[in-house]
Amino acid sequence: MNFYTQQHKHYCGIDLHTKAMYVCILDQSGTKLVHKNLPTTSEAFLRIIAPYREDVVVGVECMFTWYWLADLCQKEGIAFVLGHALYMKAIHGGKAKNDKIDAHKIAVLLRGGMLPQAYVYPAEMRATRDLLRRRCHLVLSFCKLRGDRAQSASLR
Repeated sequence: MNFYTQQHKHYCGIDLHTKAMYVCILDQSGTKLVHKNLPTTSEAFLRIIAPYREDVVVGVECMFTWYWLADLCQKEGIAFVLGHALYMKAIHGGKAKNDKIDAHKIAVLLRGGMLPQAYVYPAEMRATRDLLRRRCHLVLSFCKLRGDRAQSASLR
């Protein structure tokens, strides 16, 4: 497991969803500079991060909506880290869980050098990977269905 350990002036943790994202920006000492719920748009993201752009790293949990943010950060020259969802859960776990807490935890893990990294697939490879994932799901569903039919036929 690889951790992101580079030092920056600002650390941005984002709990990202389809229509909204919760953004938490910390400075080097851990002081919260921004803690806001925003619409999931590139304009809102760039506006909120503008004062800290000189040296900021953005961390996001690896879920299904991260592609646009990774591409935007790459285009804008902003450091981007994709956190491995399973390992992050093992590290920060906790009973209390909501968007506000999750965004803060991601920023804290980034700041402390404890954010487990996931591989950021290049944009040109993502469509193929998504197609293979979909195919694998369909094959598995077909096999389950076929197996269930064979099992019930043998019981008659």
